[in-house]
Amino acid sequence: MAKVFTFADTRAVPDPLYTLSLECLQPSPVPIVIDNGSFQTRAGLACADKTFAEPRLTLKTVVARSRGAARSETQIGNDIANLEPLRWLLKSQFDRNVVVNLEVQELILDYIFTHLGISSEGSVEHPIVMTEAPCNPLHCRQMMSELLFECYQIPKVSYGIDSMYSFNHNNYKGGVSVPSNGLIISSGYHCTHILPVLEGRLDSRNCKRINLGGSHAASYLQRLLQLKYPVHLAAITLSRAEEILHGHCYIAHDYHDEMEKWRKPDFYEKEVHRMQLPFSQKLLGSTLSAEERQERRSQQLRRLQELNARRREEKLQLDQEKLDRLLSVQELLEDGLVDQFHKALVELNMDSAEELHSYITKLSLSVEQTRHKIMQAEASVDVDSADNKSEAPELEPNLYDVDSAAEMDPEFKVDQMETEKTVSTSQSIFNLAEYHQMYLGTEMLRVPEILFQPSLIGEEQAGIVETLQYVLDRYPKEQQNLMVNNILLTGGNVSYPGIRERLEKELLAIRPFQSQFQVHLASNPILDGWYGARNWALQYKDQDTGWISRTEYEEKGGEYLKEHGASNVFIPICISKQTSRPAEQNNIVPSAPSFASAGVELLAAE
Repeated sequence: MAKVFTFADTRAVPDPLYTLSLECLQPSPVPIVIDNGSFQTRAGLACADKTFAEPRLTLKTVVARSRGAARSETQIGNDIANLEPLRWLLKSQFDRNVVVNLEVQELILDYIFTHLGISSEGSVEHPIVMTEAPCNPLHCRQMMSELLFECYQIPKVSYGIDSMYSFNHNNYKGGVSVPSNGLIISSGYHCTHILPVLEGRLDSRNCKRINLGGSHAASYLQRLLQLKYPVHLAAITLSRAEEILHGHCYIAHDYHDEMEKWRKPDFYEKEVHRMQLPFSQKLLGSTLSAEERQERRSQQLRRLQELNARRREEKLQLDQEKLDRLLSVQELLEDGLVDQFHKALVELNMDSAEELHSYITKLSLSVEQTRHKIMQAEASVDVDSADNKSEAPELEPNLYDVDSAAEMDPEFKVDQMETEKTVSTSQSIFNLAEYHQMYLGTEMLRVPEILFQPSLIGEEQAGIVETLQYVLDRYPKEQQNLMVNNILLTGGNVSYPGIRERLEKELLAIRPFQSQFQVHLASNPILDGWYGARNWALQYKDQDTGWISRTEYEEKGGEYLKEHGASNVFIPICISKQTSRPAEQNNIVPSAPSFASAGVELLAAE
């Protein structure tokens, strides 16, 4: 049987307001560690106490504020319980993986400082360790430094790459001496990076970025499911697509072989995942209890009885009047008034006395039958209501007409009986739960496959393996062997089951025969970046290594970066001075030509 899974539809819980303990202030304020991710932001304090070993805040890096709304009306991070109703209002400070919107970044920092128990009025006395993207543009770092030093008056800041922090953290746990060599494959929400590391430092000249990440996979999965189940278009939200992506998708060891397996019905029935969309089991009209529905039905039946009785009486009256008319015509023949009799026959559209006699006989029989039914209906009024609930009274075909009943009694609700019929029949032949189920088959492996084959979503880019081979080819054989023996997978988008085995298989195909390589998955691909930054802050909090002080910021500018083992490489922009003209060297300012002379020269040139 196929497995049925339900959506968690997890709602964010507002973060508590922590109180800063005394050990975080003495003998000096401890650093604040902020892993500024494009999907989630993690923040905590670099304190030696074990209670601070985990990030205190983990929030989505989004802000919801409508145009023209006040700052107090802005919802930040975990204050937004459900993202879907406010999806069109969400804003982030990131474009791809670099910070460009400093207004949103300021709101995020205010949220972090407030919930950590740090007052940001006047100044923030704590140093800050903040992560940034590999090869972060100088302009983005300049704006971030300007925000931290000018707005919050921090004493010092250190910038580092989250992937490098994760690399150092995992190597330290594995017993590898730092600095070390290796290759980092970091896949985040917007981008995937291939980062070569030599002697513990990032080789920024050969870093490569692939513009594919978790956001592309989630939107691709959402489109696939919406095309497959267009009737559930609104229920297949981006949040549910992300939940499926993180909980059900996997990387196939061999993509084509796995797709062939899914073509077999037995394999499909065994491995398919059925996702149960939320639905209401109460159909239209089924909100009433069984007793209330039975009482309503008995009232409708009594109403129909009354309507049928009225129609019978009206029919009996019409038939009796017509019978009296025909009998009066027959009396004319019996009295010998032949001329008046033939004249009356013409008015009745009859040809002979035999036809008249036949009509009188039929009409008399109909009148007697109607009177008999009226008497039976009056006698059944005193019968117990339970008998009426079990079986409807015998009605004439012409009388049991709901439309005509509505014409006779405008207060009669036609759709009530039709609703009751619809509910009972639909419950017996239609399963609402199965109707609201989505079958996940090949989508579970097709979506993560875009990391290896970006062409599946129309991206003209190389996959992870091709980019990895391109980076390795830029190094001599000895350095290649050093790097491939320490390949680390980190980032939130490498948590798919089977990704390490798939990468080992691809490396075996592209590496030379009998060459050695090792692929490691980070112990915690999501949090290792923060753990590594905290370890660095605890190690260097009392040193000047890697810290940009306020004095250095004022002297060297906001784009200045003090390098350390996990940072980017600082490459300052050199602006060449323009060579002065001879007239300027002699301090001779040439006179500006007049408009007349300029016009003469222009005409001469023409």
